[in-house]
Amino acid sequence: MGSRFFRTAIAFAVTDSSAPPPSARPSRENLLLNLACNIAAPALILGNLSTEERLGPVVAMLVALAFPLGYGLRDFVRRRKFNFFSAIGFFNTLLTGGFALMELDGLWFAVKEASVPTVIGLIVLISMRTARPLVREFLYNDQVFDVPRIDAALTASGTRPQFDRLLRQASWLTVGSFAVSATMNFLLARWLLQGPAGSAEFNAQLAKMQWLSWPVIVVPSMGVMMLALFLFFRGLRKLTGLGLEDLLHPQPAKKS
Repeated sequence: MGSRFFRTAIAFAVTDSSAPPPSARPSRENLLLNLACNIAAPALILGNLSTEERLGPVVAMLVALAFPLGYGLRDFVRRRKFNFFSAIGFFNTLLTGGFALMELDGLWFAVKEASVPTVIGLIVLISMRTARPLVREFLYNDQVFDVPRIDAALTASGTRPQFDRLLRQASWLTVGSFAVSATMNFLLARWLLQGPAGSAEFNAQLAKMQWLSWPVIVVPSMGVMMLALFLFFRGLRKLTGLGLEDLLHPQPAKKS
């Protein structure tokens, strides 16, 4: 079960719950290209080309921004579908460049870094009072789960109220993961961004912050999200009596 659970967890990380069915879906996103354009390339450019002898801080910032912006536009053209989280990333990149060009203090960068996960967490929190909580898109979506089968099992066992309570618990844990991310974002930015804005030193600090964001921010917040996923799976199995294989969306049969 353990290996299948972790494979499923990875599937959650790369699945777009609003994507079209497999027959109409474009080729799967290249994760290495994603990381290269959104993290590696900007960090390398800011850290190595910001001196006056090379590109200079302003040009280096603009070139670094071109990679995530270009990747985001390319992804939008390929998928031809508005993605809420891609839009947040797009405007976050624009704010980073705008703040740097306006030479704002590092405190504003810290607030910006914390604001993105904070906004997402608040949206998840508010959606808990709606007919379709956003946690259904994060965890309980028909791209991964066999939703009709699970709904039938919940109805047959009379455990629908307990399932709604399980969704609320998963929502709170999801909000918690974004709260952890927001806090770590703010603290990391305040610790690193000490140089004068617009300088090569400041750009190098921005690059260092991007590199450190993975072990310092992503790992703890993903740990909370993985806990939410594990508890959700365990709760579903108890409420429905279904095994892990039965909970997941059936895979299409391979052609001989």
